[in-house]
Amino acid sequence: MPVLPALLSPDEPVPFDVRGRKGRSPFFIVCDHAGRLLPRALGTLGLSEAELATHIAWDIGAGEVARRLATALDACVVWQRYSRLVIDCNRPLDAADSIATRSERTLIPGNQNVTTGNAAARANAIFHPYHDTIRAALDRRAAEGRPTILVAMHSFTPAFLDVARPWQVGVLYNRDTRFAVPLLDLLRREGDLVVGDNEPYAVSDVSDFSINHHGEHRAIPCVELELRQDLIADEAGQSAWAQRLAGLLAEVLESLPSLAATESR
Repeated sequence: MPVLPALLSPDEPVPFDVRGRKGRSPFFIVCDHAGRLLPRALGTLGLSEAELATHIAWDIGAGEVARRLATALDACVVWQRYSRLVIDCNRPLDAADSIATRSERTLIPGNQNVTTGNAAARANAIFHPYHDTIRAALDRRAAEGRPTILVAMHSFTPAFLDVARPWQVGVLYNRDTRFAVPLLDLLRREGDLVVGDNEPYAVSDVSDFSINHHGEHRAIPCVELELRQDLIADEAGQSAWAQRLAGLLAEVLESLPSLAATESR
C-alpha cells in the first residue's frame, strides 16, 4: 500500500476535542459537524468566507449546545472541529456525499475531482481519528461496566431550497427507538414546539454513521437530535436549549430506569 501524505501539518489543530471524560452521567454526546476549520493544504476549497460561514460548512450552534448540554448533565462530549466539506463525519466513507461536490445550490470547487488517494488522506486525517476517539471512550465505559446512552447533536436550516421548515426540533432514529420514541413524546407534550419525527431528515444506514456505528452496533440506546439554527444562533438560545434538553433527557431516563442499566458492549 502506498504511504499517503499527511493532510494536516503538525501545527494544525487535531480533528476532535473531548470534555467531561470523568462525567458521571450515562449520556455520551457527540457532535459530528461542530466546526468549520479547513486544512491549510485544501485552501478554501474554492469558496468565499461568506459561504464557509453558512450551514454548508458546519452545523451552526450545534457544538455549543452539545458542550452546554454535557455540562448540565455531567456527561462526556466529543466534537469534531473540521468542516463537513472536507469529509462528512456522519456519512459512511462509501456514501456518495462523504465528500460533497454540491451543497444545496452551492458547488464545491475543491471537491470536484477528489482522487481515491486524496479521499483516503482526508479520512485518515479527520474521520478515523474522530471516530477512533469515540470508539475508545465507549470501549472504556463498557470495560468499566458503565451504562451509556448515545446522543448525537446536529442543527438544520430554517429553509431548504426555499422551502420553509416548520419544526423547531427533530428526533431522529433508525432501528433503535428505545430512547427516541419517549423523548419524542415528551417534546410534543411541551406544547410550544413543532417536533419532527425523523424530520427534517430520516436516519438510514447510508445517510448516517454515528448513531448506527457507535450506538446500534453496540446495542446501546441512541438518538440523533436536530435543532433549527435560528433558535441556537446565539448564546441565549444555545443555553436555553441545552437546559431544556438536559431536563427532558433526564426525565426520559427516570421514566425508563432499564435504559440506565444498559451496558455498552
